[in-house]
Amino acid sequence: MTTISTSLRTYKDPSKEDQTRLFFALPSEEKAGEVGAGMGGEKMEINAVLTLQHQEDSFAGKLYLFPPFLCFISLDRKSVRFTIPLSTIRRVERLNSRAGVFALSLVLWHGMKIVIQLTSMRSTAETFCDRLRDGLKVQLQLGQMKQVKPFAKTLYSETLCSEPLPAEKGRDGETSPLVDVSTTAAAAKVGVEDADEGGDYHRGLGSEFKFPGDAKKDTEGLPDFEKPLRSSSGQHIFGLMGATSHLRGTLNVGLPNRLRGEMWETLSGSLYLRFANPDVYHSILKEHDGKTSMSTEEIEKDLNRSLPEYAAYQSDKGISSLRRVLTAYSWKNPELGYCQAMNILTAALLIYMSEEQAFWLLEVLCDRLLPGYYSPSMHGTLLDQRVFEALVQRCLPLIHDHFTSVDVQLSVASLPWFLSLYDVLRVFIEEETDFEHVSRFINSMPLIFAFRVIDCFFAMGPKVLFQVGLAILKINGEKLLEIQDDGAFINLMRDYFSSLGDSAHPNSSDPRAKNITNFQELLLVAFREFSVITDDTILSERKKFRAGVTTTLESFSKRAAIRNLKFIGRFSKEQVGAIYDLLFKAIYEEPPRGTGVTGSVDATGRPETRISMNTFKRFLAFVASWARDEMVVSNGFQQRVQRDVVDHALIHRLFYSWDYSSRGALSLQDIVMGLEGVMFNDLMSNIEWFFTLHDKDKDGSLSKDEVLQLSESLLFIFRNEPGDAYLGAVSRFMTNAFEYGDSLLEKADDTEPSPENNKPYLTLPTFRMVVLADEILESFFDSDLSASFRFDEPAVPVVEEPSGLLGGLMSTILTKENKNLFNRVADEIGKSIGKHQVLVYSLTSDALGCSSRESIQVDHKPAIGKPGREFSLQEPKPRESLVSPRQRSASSGTGPSASSPELSTATSQSLPNVSQLSLSSEKSSVPPITPLIPTTMVMERQTFAIDAARDDEEEEDSMYAIGGDDDVMDEVDAFLEAHDSGLTDAQKAEAQGLLSASPVRPK
Repeated sequence: MTTISTSLRTYKDPSKEDQTRLFFALPSEEKAGEVGAGMGGEKMEINAVLTLQHQEDSFAGKLYLFPPFLCFISLDRKSVRFTIPLSTIRRVERLNSRAGVFALSLVLWHGMKIVIQLTSMRSTAETFCDRLRDGLKVQLQLGQMKQVKPFAKTLYSETLCSEPLPAEKGRDGETSPLVDVSTTAAAAKVGVEDADEGGDYHRGLGSEFKFPGDAKKDTEGLPDFEKPLRSSSGQHIFGLMGATSHLRGTLNVGLPNRLRGEMWETLSGSLYLRFANPDVYHSILKEHDGKTSMSTEEIEKDLNRSLPEYAAYQSDKGISSLRRVLTAYSWKNPELGYCQAMNILTAALLIYMSEEQAFWLLEVLCDRLLPGYYSPSMHGTLLDQRVFEALVQRCLPLIHDHFTSVDVQLSVASLPWFLSLYDVLRVFIEEETDFEHVSRFINSMPLIFAFRVIDCFFAMGPKVLFQVGLAILKINGEKLLEIQDDGAFINLMRDYFSSLGDSAHPNSSDPRAKNITNFQELLLVAFREFSVITDDTILSERKKFRAGVTTTLESFSKRAAIRNLKFIGRFSKEQVGAIYDLLFKAIYEEPPRGTGVTGSVDATGRPETRISMNTFKRFLAFVASWARDEMVVSNGFQQRVQRDVVDHALIHRLFYSWDYSSRGALSLQDIVMGLEGVMFNDLMSNIEWFFTLHDKDKDGSLSKDEVLQLSESLLFIFRNEPGDAYLGAVSRFMTNAFEYGDSLLEKADDTEPSPENNKPYLTLPTFRMVVLADEILESFFDSDLSASFRFDEPAVPVVEEPSGLLGGLMSTILTKENKNLFNRVADEIGKSIGKHQVLVYSLTSDALGCSSRESIQVDHKPAIGKPGREFSLQEPKPRESLVSPRQRSASSGTGPSASSPELSTATSQSLPNVSQLSLSSEKSSVPPITPLIPTTMVMERQTFAIDAARDDEEEEDSMYAIGGDDDVMDEVDAFLEAHDSGLTDAQKAEAQGLLSASPVRPK
């Protein structure tokens, strides 16, 4: 079956802190523990002025402390941006300066010096320093500072900055140390390692199989990138990464091939995950060596389809590297596993990165930079496609109107741009598009230009995809206005991509203009004319269209899940759809947990969603009226129906009975089969179903313990029914069952019945006879049991798209958590002012189904009773024995008689359980309630074969409710009278003594 996912419903818009973390490429809060952030101190931000060593300019901006990181952004958000791990800081000093200036000097591990002026209030600056000191101490205690130098040797930029300048020494009287890590004993060991230790730097397949593009141009551009690093006194990428004009200029001409992979992981933040988890990648491969899964099987199918034109993937070395990275990620993230198009993206990364680098970058892409792009539903891709179409309508209205008029789908060409950063798209296979044609179209863009776009993507974020996409349409605007169908659109885009390396102005007389390529013109138009497309714009548009995409995908998943069911029995598709909706709601409110839930596959190997016991309880509460407690709560502000999920052994029995594959978790198919097995039953089928449900060993008979458990299940179902009619029915059932079971026990000639409670005791025919002897139980199994399973519970409401400012504000405020919080607060206020009430349900009251009396009694809505059926409250009357006189006389010689001490003992061991299993004693204090079932309906029932078996004398006696043996009834009445109060003789004497006891007087 198709998986049932509620992740789209549970999505939360990123908070301000989340957006700040994303801007600085920091791990999210969930991943923060992997880099020690949970132990690094408190977060803080402060206004500051930054000065870099050997640079005359200073930059005003904001300094952020996100332990274990220190981040800075200039006010214009363009001049300077850096992220420094606290473990790379070797010395922090407080500088003596003119009055009113609070300045710090930071010396990084490679010798670079940064001067920071804290321009906030002095108390705020001192607090910031205290938290910075705490963060540095934690990093020292964790041993992270020892790992910096060995880790830096895995970076190619280390060879460009192999001779860092020494840190400047403070002059006497000018500096006072705030923190000096280098003077500690722990830090003294750092830096004494031999320069050759740590192995070679990490490199990609391109170093062996050549990089795409012109190698000569790349070699010529490397010194231009190396010079600023050296001129900055060792501006090492790991220690400091600034978004300066130099970086932007480098992006315009392309990053050097040997530094591209390192720049990608630095700009994306995957570098910090690799630093904090040095052995995770290799340990995953070692732990799962030789294991297979559905993801690994899918990976094997796509390995030879991954950039086959590149030489490395025509060899075993390249294929093996790709296999290891994809397999390791599928084991690390089993919920996502592997999706097609991951192979293309990972193959591109491995050209410039090592396996470990590509592994961590793939996690950042799937989890943070492109959430939802690589998932079974690809909701992230579809959402961004909706956003792109809206931006085309806003920025290029002529093209949008023309596409609409000629019915050209913009997604035919633009959707691949968002899925795999200009690579192959899986959705075209699902939509039965000509995959080969689309593949040729997408791959016609030269790899070197695709990597240039990826450079910009990592440096500036996902907005680049939208800016470049709009620029492509604008540059080709005149030709696009002439196309009439999708085929012409695809051909036009293919021709344009193939000419990206050509001159944009081949006929120009200006040599400089003639040297501008179409790709350079594309970047120029994208970043100049569409600079209005910001990160905030993308977030706002995504929020606007998320609801529509969610509804579309959920509808598609529902249809696919119902279509994949192999058995629906007597259910209609509408009824199965209702079951799916309630199951979806249960998963949404109570996500599955435990073994057998995640990573499940069906018989055909396809992934499927299975629910655990906690989710099943929630689902059954939606379906079965007796599996929930309902009450109306009024607190003076609102009146609402409160539904509580209950727990009982009957629910557990039902769960394991429906687990047909014995996996400890239920699929949609299991639930449909289970419901079909009870909702369409007649009287005899329901009796057999209920009997089998309690027959644990499936031997065709119930033991004494199982009879008691069956009685408990009946009492649980009838717990909310008014009056004592249902309670009396269960009591009579237990008495009849034990009496008849004792009379049918197999006994030896001179031995008594075995007292073992787990021995076969009550068979199905006997159970059927005992049930049919009681009108209430017969009515319950005839219709009420099947009717208690209903699909009238409302499903999860359809997500509506917020419109306007007010709509967005309401969607932010009216969340499930906020509603629950409001209910709790309102209830507490209602209790304090005396307005909190829990109302009794009544089947003859208003639409809410609750009474409006001022004197309120806590009660629950009946689960079985229905309007129009009433049981009158009757006085106890003599019970007719199910055991015939012949059976009693036959058993009197060898077995215990009804009046014998043995029977009294056996009865005392079983009947007192009725009081323990019965409804709460508070039921007796309930005010008179409208009866539920008329007596006339009780007396009118269909005739069964058991009725015809009675003789005329027995029928006449039953009409007047006369028992077959007065002695037996006298014994039973005496027993009930003796145990009526539930107190022993000693307890009764003690209670009488309290009546004459004197009060305790104060001393």
